[in-house]
Amino acid sequence: MATASSKVRKIVDDASETDPDLQAQVAALKEDIANIAATLAKIGKNTARDATRSAASSYETAKVRGEETLDDIRLHARELEDQLAQSVRENPLTTIAVAAGVGFLLALIARR
Repeated sequence: MATASSKVRKIVDDASETDPDLQAQVAALKEDIANIAATLAKIGKNTARDATRSAASSYETAKVRGEETLDDIRLHARELEDQLAQSVRENPLTTIAVAAGVGFLLALIARR
């Protein structure tokens, strides 16, 4: 059983053998289809290249922002540590009392 495309191909081949003008039109059509396929392939390559560039640029931007944020967090942590150390130096008894209270509460919670 012949498929529709093979039937069409046979009809075109039979007609093109008898009509040279039709033969030229079929050849031109084949060339046009080949050109369209080549153009689509080129567009696909360009789109893929553009997407790769965009992804690389986005990655670099995110990386830089992440590093800046990490540096900011480290700076704030150091400042907080310095403030805490200063507070312990200024009020050692209060610090010991707070630490003992927190320890007592944690012990109560852990026991339950």
